[in-house]
Amino acid sequence: MEINNLIDLNSFRSAPQISKIQMKKLLEELEEYFLNSDWITIGIMASSDYQAIKALKSISKKYSSIEFLDLDSLHANGSVFLKANQKTGNVFIRSENGLGEGILLTCQFDEDSRESNTYGPLPLDFFNQ
Repeated sequence: MEINNLIDLNSFRSAPQISKIQMKKLLEELEEYFLNSDWITIGIMASSDYQAIKALKSISKKYSSIEFLDLDSLHANGSVFLKANQKTGNVFIRSENGLGEGILLTCQFDEDSRESNTYGPLPLDFFNQ
C-alpha cells in the first residue's frame, strides 16, 4: 500500500517501512496538526522499555516544547505500551504482549467540542530524522 498521508497509516497494526521522502511528507503534515492542537498524547508500542523510552526521547529532542517527567524511573518487562501526556508531563509504561510496533500520536484540544485525532503507527525512529 502506498503511504501518501497520515490517514494511510490507520489500517496498519505495526508501523510500515517508509522512505525518507515519505517520512518528510508525513512529518510536514503531522507538524501542521501539532500547531493546531493544544497538546498531544503519545502511545508507543515496542518490544522493550528501552526502545519505547528511546522513541519518546527522540520526540522531546526534536520538539523542545514536548517534555516528560521521570523517564529514568520507567521499567517494564518484555513488549510494552508506553503512554505519555504532553499537558501533564506524565508517562506510564506497562508490559503488554500481542501489540504491534510504532508510535501513535493524538492531537488533543482544550475545548470538548473539538474532536481529537490519532495518527500512526509511525516507525519508532520517525523523529530521529
